[in-house]
Order: sequence, then C-alpha cells, then structure tokens
Amino acid sequence: MTRPAAAEERFEDLQVVAWVDDRLRILDQTALPDEERYLDLTSTDEVVDAIRRLAVRGAPAIGGAGAYGMVVALDEAAPGSVADARRVLADAAARIGSARPTAVNLPWAVRRVRAAAEEGTSVDDIRRRALAEADAIATEDRAACAAIGRHGAAELADRHRILTHCNAGRLATLGIGTALGVVYAKAAAGHPVEVYAPETRPLLQGARLTAWELRRSGIPVTVLPDSAAAMLLGSGRVEAVVVGADRIAANGDVANKVGTFAHAVAAARAGVPFYVAAPLSTFDPDTPDGDHIEIEQRHPDEIRRCADRATAPAGVDVWNPAFDVTPHELVTGIITPVGVIRGDYSPAIAHLFERSATMEGETP
Repeated sequence: MTRPAAAEERFEDLQVVAWVDDRLRILDQTALPDEERYLDLTSTDEVVDAIRRLAVRGAPAIGGAGAYGMVVALDEAAPGSVADARRVLADAAARIGSARPTAVNLPWAVRRVRAAAEEGTSVDDIRRRALAEADAIATEDRAACAAIGRHGAAELADRHRILTHCNAGRLATLGIGTALGVVYAKAAAGHPVEVYAPETRPLLQGARLTAWELRRSGIPVTVLPDSAAAMLLGSGRVEAVVVGADRIAANGDVANKVGTFAHAVAAARAGVPFYVAAPLSTFDPDTPDGDHIEIEQRHPDEIRRCADRATAPAGVDVWNPAFDVTPHELVTGIITPVGVIRGDYSPAIAHLFERSATMEGETP
C-alpha cells in the first residue's frame, strides 16, 4: 500500500525504515527525486522485493528493513505453535538475508532477530522479542550514525569540500547517515561544507538521492559524472573523499558502490585523503580480505536501457557489478562510532570487536 508523505514532516525526522501502525513502512527510493511516497510491506515477498529492487537501499537501512521483515514474516504466517514460529523465522532469515549478497548488515540483522526471537516461550513472546530486537537495531543505528558524524566532523574540521559516492546519508541508514552523517555533523557544528556527488551508476544514487537529500537539508551539492571525478580530484577543489561501505573485511578492504575504487586511486594520485565511514555492523571479521567478498551482479538492462530508451544494442553482453573493492592501503582512515582507525587495519578491526559488546556501534 502506498501512503503519501506527511506535508508537515520535517526532513530531519525522515525515516526510510520504520515500524508504524504495527507494520513495516519504507520510503520508496525508486520514486525519488520526483515523488516522496511510502510503502507498507505486509509479506516476506514484499520485503525481499523491496530490498532487491532498491526501494530500500544502503547497508544499514536494508539491515533495518530485514530486521523488521522478520516480524512481517511472523505476522504473515500466523504460526500456531512455538515450533511453527521457529520454522517461520528460519525460512525468513534465509530468504530475507540473501536478498542482496554484498552488504553484511542484512544477514547480520536477520540472524540477530532470529536468535533473540527463538528464546521466546510462546508465539506471542517470540513475536514480541523479534520486534524488540528490530527496534534495538534501529535505535543502535541512529546512535552509531550520530557518533560517526561527531568523530568525522572532528577529523575533517579543516576540510570543507568533500567528494562522496553513491548515497550514505539519511536515505541509506536509520539515522543521519555515515558518510553524509559527517557532512551533517560538520554543518551542525558551523563548519562551511559543500559536497561533490558523482551520479553513481547504474541507478544514479548520487544524482537522484544524495543531491535530493542534501538540497532538502540546505547543504550545497554539485552533481558530476562518475568519469569526471578523477579530473575534479586532480584540480585541487576536493579536500577529502568520504564514502560509506557495504562490507569491510578483516584486513580493512572495503566493498562499496561500484566506482569507489576508481575514486580512491584518483584521490591517492592527487594527494587527497580518502575516508570510509561505517557502523560496526558493516565490518565482517569472518571475511579475511576483499577477494572473499561476494560482489552482486545487477541486471544487464540497467545498462542497456534508461527508462524507456535503449542505451546499448539489445542483447549486447553487459558486466554490471553493483560494488567494487577498495584495497585497505588506499584508505586514509575508517570513521567508526568509537573513533577513527587507521594504519594497520587488521589489529585495529580486531580490537574494535574486543572493545564492543555488539556489532552495532555501542560505545564500550
């Protein structure tokens, strides 16, 4: 079901994923920037479809949608026993958790909800525990984004012209964002800040989404072709690159929207610092390096066509990876909820999890 945006809603209160009227509601990002509309998701199929077609996107946001999707699955199935409820949870965790393979937040979130819910002693208790855990994940992500913003603003206090990539802001998280959380925190602190946003293939998340939310926030933003970013970096007009991440391996290699690797190479050549901003739920200590990260391949027609027009010959071969991997040696620092890590990332990342009680950015 589609619901219009509330006219009086402040942009600062925007919620891309929320539990409203006892159901899961998302902002349909495929309609932006033309229309701001919300969808109520009432089945597991709808949750999976929304994640796959990028109606909800961004690693923390799809983690949140997946978490609440576990409650949707219970409500849809209406299990009659504890055993049935646990089977529903197992099936939903498998289906929702594999909807997109690269972002580690999604399987992490559904596993966390499943584990919490399975402790329930009745069907109602299982459902209550599932919803409480999904709410906890949402609350933690908001706190993590705010902390990332504070640490990033301090780290980049003297750098005001920032290049980002894709969208890692309010639309990609349950809070103020990761990479754009740094931008918002700088603006809130009174720092002058402006953003360069490459359009971001294949679905123009930079042009459609980052530009939309920054303009709504009153922050200057300039959109450019992905292929122009190297030239811009070489011109000296960019003082720092800050991007989000979908998965960070144990050695600090970073999977992010395709095009990020090229920006990191160009930034290194231009002497511009390159930062990644991410909550702890995006780190995957079980993946040793970037070579072991599964890279999602998108549909060829995202390249062959633009809206109703062909942009390449029908049937031509297309290689359309959704993400690429930036080697850790190109990363100046990783901005986390507990501070900025840099240097030898392997021990630094291991230490993060030694210090933290959860994978979601709680300050020890």
